[in-house]
Amino acid sequence: MPDATPSPLDPRQRHRHGARRARLLPACALAAALGLAACGDAPLPRWQGYVEGEFVHLASPFAGRLERLTVERGQQVAAGAPLFALETEEESAARAQAVAQLEAAQAEFADLQTGRRPPEIDAIRAQLAQAEAAAQRSAAALVRDEAQLRIGAIPQAQLEQIRATAQADAARVRELRSDLAVARLPGREARRGAQQAQVEAARAALAQADWRLSRKAIAAPAASLVYDTLYRQGEWVPAGSPVVRLLPPGNVKIRFFVPEAAIGTLRPGQAVRLTCDGCGAAIPATIRYVSSQAEYTPPVIYSNETRRKLVFLVEAHPAPADAARLHPGQPVEVEPAAAGGTAPASAAAASGARP
Repeated sequence: MPDATPSPLDPRQRHRHGARRARLLPACALAAALGLAACGDAPLPRWQGYVEGEFVHLASPFAGRLERLTVERGQQVAAGAPLFALETEEESAARAQAVAQLEAAQAEFADLQTGRRPPEIDAIRAQLAQAEAAAQRSAAALVRDEAQLRIGAIPQAQLEQIRATAQADAARVRELRSDLAVARLPGREARRGAQQAQVEAARAALAQADWRLSRKAIAAPAASLVYDTLYRQGEWVPAGSPVVRLLPPGNVKIRFFVPEAAIGTLRPGQAVRLTCDGCGAAIPATIRYVSSQAEYTPPVIYSNETRRKLVFLVEAHPAPADAARLHPGQPVEVEPAAAGGTAPASAAAASGARP
């Protein structure tokens, strides 16, 4: 008569039985989850992320020794507050030279506008008076000698000589009168235009010197947190090397990763809430970027199992008033802002997945 006691399973049978149970457990858990979801609201999904800052690096385009550092790390500064200043000896000397060159060009242009100086005009007037007196004497002598020639008192050669002298004296009078008229006129139009161009060039050189001098002292472009200072007072700062690193409130953002099953429920402009240790109440934020590429792609053919390994980067920005409660590198948890609402089934199913 056969024995009714069941025979123990051999190792192969135990392995197949355990594998069958392992395949049945996830299905049972999924059915239980669906049953609970049918009875009440599904919990909102939560995604892991961290705080990141887009820093503003402030530097001077020119090299120099750090003369003043007026801020400290961790300090809040207002817009326009002075941050640091480099030495300005070379730039100050260049500006003084530009000022002197501009004044010289302007003086030369003004001189061309007014003609010769009064002493020079007085000297021409005196020469003209002497020439007019000489012309009168030579003209009178010419009249006298012509009368003497008619009575034969003087030779013809003497008359020709006095006539040439009278003509030369009259020409000298006309020359000095022309010189006096020219001396009263301003410079020629072409010369005045050239000098005006010199004035504009000197003015541009002064503006450039002023700009170079202003770039040695840097102020805060907006109200910000001084996140770090990279040089100490007295150190040499190369051209373009950042000295202060600022973090404006508007440059604080949240980077979090969403599973593939939930990425279709998020879009730019959508509101989310984030929580972190020690932050107090939940902080609202707005999604500004949703990545179109997966962060982690397994080297296998896509299937229902491998798709759960895909996560997508999403970036959200809190309001500037709430940014002070967050710190770069701080871990956070993010969830949709639909408080009291029912999350989509796909997002609820993906809430347990972590990147």
